[in-house]
Amino acid sequence: MRNAMIIDGKDNVAVAIEPIAKGDTVTYAANGQDVSLTAAQDIIIYHKIAIRDIPKGEPVVKYGEHIGIASQDIRTGEHVHVHNVEGHRENLEEKV
Repeated sequence: MRNAMIIDGKDNVAVAIEPIAKGDTVTYAANGQDVSLTAAQDIIIYHKIAIRDIPKGEPVVKYGEHIGIASQDIRTGEHVHVHNVEGHRENLEEKV
């Protein structure tokens, strides 16, 4: 049974669609197939879980968009939230 979801193939986090306990199997659909991993920590409903290792300094991608930068190494299955992601504002102004 799926208990998480991703929207875009570029995502490196999934969103929990129900509470997930440490050690639970997390399952989400990707490219038409179910993918599973083990939760390394408790994940609150609607919070993010890393679906692969995210090195410090790498963008965190949700729904195909950068939502922040990993402020520390984040391991597969870990909770992804303000304690390990820092805000990052991209320069959206066109350079002439």
